[in-house]
Amino acid sequence: MIKKTFELIDKFQPLRVEIPIDKCKLEEVVDTLFSQMFPVCEQIDPENIRKKLSECAWILNENIARLKGQSFASQAVYAFFSRFPEIRDRLYEDATCYLRNDPAAKSVEEVIIAYPGFFALSIYRMAHELHQLNVPLIPRLFSEYAHSKVGIDIHPGAKIGKNLFLDHGTGIVIGETAEIGDNVKIYQGVTLGALYVEKKLSDVKRHPTVEDNVVIYANATILGGDTVIGHDSTIGGGAWLTQSVIPYSLVYNSVDVKIRTVKNFIQPLDFTI
Repeated sequence: MIKKTFELIDKFQPLRVEIPIDKCKLEEVVDTLFSQMFPVCEQIDPENIRKKLSECAWILNENIARLKGQSFASQAVYAFFSRFPEIRDRLYEDATCYLRNDPAAKSVEEVIIAYPGFFALSIYRMAHELHQLNVPLIPRLFSEYAHSKVGIDIHPGAKIGKNLFLDHGTGIVIGETAEIGDNVKIYQGVTLGALYVEKKLSDVKRHPTVEDNVVIYANATILGGDTVIGHDSTIGGGAWLTQSVIPYSLVYNSVDVKIRTVKNFIQPLDFTI
């Protein structure tokens, strides 16, 4: 039988997928950009940081040029690194927001090195910048790399404001045309998705808008491009929403939970025939 298996393998013809970019090197760029934005070390070595960031710039330039030409690539990479300090500052404020909101967080450093939500948000902010510069494919590779590492799926086309707090994070999905305001808290398993999926909707807003100061608890699902969650609202765990709610709303499932005591519970007869 094993001989026949090897014969089948010998006959197998893979279908080649041609991609003009170096996926492995670009994934290394993602990790390097994050690590050099917030270097974990006793003493910063500016020369080493400049060297690593320069390597990232060369790799980005080379891969973008394959997609859009050298002139476009040079301008895009320059624009990205001109915004890099602002992205770093924004992310540091985001990390401070985590520290304010999570009683388990003891320091900003802990948030930066240990929180999956912060990692996903960091990669999103870099990917979004490239997306805004009309760089094709690479922003999506950045976001999917973060998705594969921490289980949080944020499309680089989404618009996200200041101080987004992704608590626990696993299973969160934020679609391409979603818009999220400032100081929003999202817990694990939340989906900001489309009501339905058809190719003709590519250029249509199909994901919801979440205004400022909204809290969305675990496993809530909010769907539709016309759905707006008004500011300062709270969406309860497991809620299913396909319509807008006004500001200061409290949305929750009505569940009949029954509790009984077992203190005086009599054990049934237990015997074997």
